[in-house]
Parts: sequence; structure tokens; C-alpha cells
Amino acid sequence: MLSSKDQELAILLSALALACKATARACNKAGIALLFGLAGETNATGDDQKKLDVLSNDIFINCLTNSGACAVLVSEENEDPIIVDPASAGRFCVAFDPLDGSSNIDCNVSTGTIFGIYERNSVGLATVSDILRTGNDLIVAGYCMYGAATELVITFKNQGVHRFTLDPSLGEFIHTHANVKFPADGGKKIYSCNEGNSSNWDPAIKASVEHFKAGNKPYAARYVGSMVSDVHRTILYGGIYLYPADAKSKDGKLRVLYEGFPMAMIVEQAGGVASCGLFKGRIQRLMDLVPTSIHEKCPVILGGERDVALVLSKYKE
Repeated sequence: MLSSKDQELAILLSALALACKATARACNKAGIALLFGLAGETNATGDDQKKLDVLSNDIFINCLTNSGACAVLVSEENEDPIIVDPASAGRFCVAFDPLDGSSNIDCNVSTGTIFGIYERNSVGLATVSDILRTGNDLIVAGYCMYGAATELVITFKNQGVHRFTLDPSLGEFIHTHANVKFPADGGKKIYSCNEGNSSNWDPAIKASVEHFKAGNKPYAARYVGSMVSDVHRTILYGGIYLYPADAKSKDGKLRVLYEGFPMAMIVEQAGGVASCGLFKGRIQRLMDLVPTSIHEKCPVILGGERDVALVLSKYKE
């Protein structure tokens, strides 16, 4: 509230923080509460739903619709946008992935939540057009990682990236790091991608990864398979995270509104570069994409200037 002077935005972020705490508790108790395994359904993008996917989605929808600050919600788990009743609607639209990396939950690997917040630009009953906008219109983006500690990372436009850690004895997020930046020299030489898909990659991505692996001091390979964990490490340590398009997924696999845009905003605010590589005939900055549907997908290349520039140079070649 002190930084934004916006009481309604503070209420919204408080609701998001509550949802993250409740999801962290559910993840911690998953084995005891028999929350491991599949729910027996698929979500809006065709992925198998875990029991924790369904629970975390309910938590976020309940917290956000009851905050009085939201007009439109888009979730990975819901096929259609949620238009909040005008009687309890507010100024903001939120796109979120309630439990990213949930395929790892059964083996106790870190998962996370990703969210992006827009301020609606219509009057009257909100519509999906209030949230189908470029990443440049985001006013807040963030993610919460449920790992060894529960950590909430938030950026406000032009106000830097901030890290908060959940203190379980207080039940509150404590501000631990301000103005988080990529290492100035590019940091550790790490590349992060699912190399099992390499046979379907385009020549530029193949050449880039071969470059990373070449020489006397090749890059280290690190890939968790939870986007939140992989991007969090990339921001703190340096290197590059890639989830490119391939012959099977020609538009990529990650969703623009609630994975691509929020992570791109955070990476750019931390001094990194967020690109789609060559997408729809030209090299594109991720934040400039214009989404036409709420579950649209895109290729994702996130990292420091040193490494993303190398990948883009391979496309130019």
C-alpha cells in the first residue's frame, strides 16, 4: 500500500497472498491428506488435472472473486473466463496458473503459482477484451514457489522485482530482497530446457544448445520441469531458460496470458531479456504479442542478455 498508494490493489495482492499461503499448506499436507494423484479430468489446455490442481484453482477463484477487487479471472484450469458479478466486481483482471509444474507434485519437487494483473479498460460489465491485451499493459506480475521455503516474487511496472519469504511462525510474507537483478556479467553458464524434445526443434535452437554444450567449459544443464523453479533459478544465478516451439507444438507449449507474459515482465524488470525467438515469421519480443484467445500458446526464451542474444543471433544466421 505504501508503494502503490492504491488501496484496492493492496487488497487484491493480499487476496493473492492468502491464496498462495493456502496452496502452500495444501502442498505441504498433500501426502497426509491424500491429495496426490490425478483428479480424473483434463483442464482447458488438455493437461491431466491433479487433485491439487483442482484444489488450488478453487482456492484462487474463491479468494479473488471475494476480494471485491476483480472483474475478470482467467485460469489455466477453466475453459472460459470468469466474469465477476458487477455487484462485487473491482478494477482488476487477473490471469493465473494456480499450480504450475503439478506433474512433479507426487515426487515432492517444487511447484508454483504464476499470475499477471491488468487494470480493466471498460465500463459496465467486464468482458474478456479487458484481459486479452499485450504484456505491456500488465501492471503487476508475480509467482509463488512452493519449495524448501515458500517464496513470493512480485514486480510492479518500473518498480523492480521483490522477493518475499513466508515465515511459517507468523503466517506472513516477509520482504527479503529488493530490486532483484540478473548477474551483471550474465552469471553462471546454465541452460535449461527439455532436451528430450530436441529432435523436433528448429535448426536455430538446436545450434544454440550445441553451442552451449561445446568448448572446454560447456554450460551446465539444469531442468526441473516446473517453470517457476527453472525461471527463479535463472534470474538468481544467470543463464537461459528455453521452451521453444517444435514440430509437434508449432506455437509452443506455454500459455501467453498466465505463463509467458508474467514471467517475461519479471525477467525484463530484473534486467533480462524475454523473447519468442522466431514466431509467426519474425523474431518477437514476448511482451509485444497480441493474444486472441485466453489459452493461446507461444514459444518462450528467457534469460540474461548474453545468452538470449546468442540464440537470437542463430535465428538471424
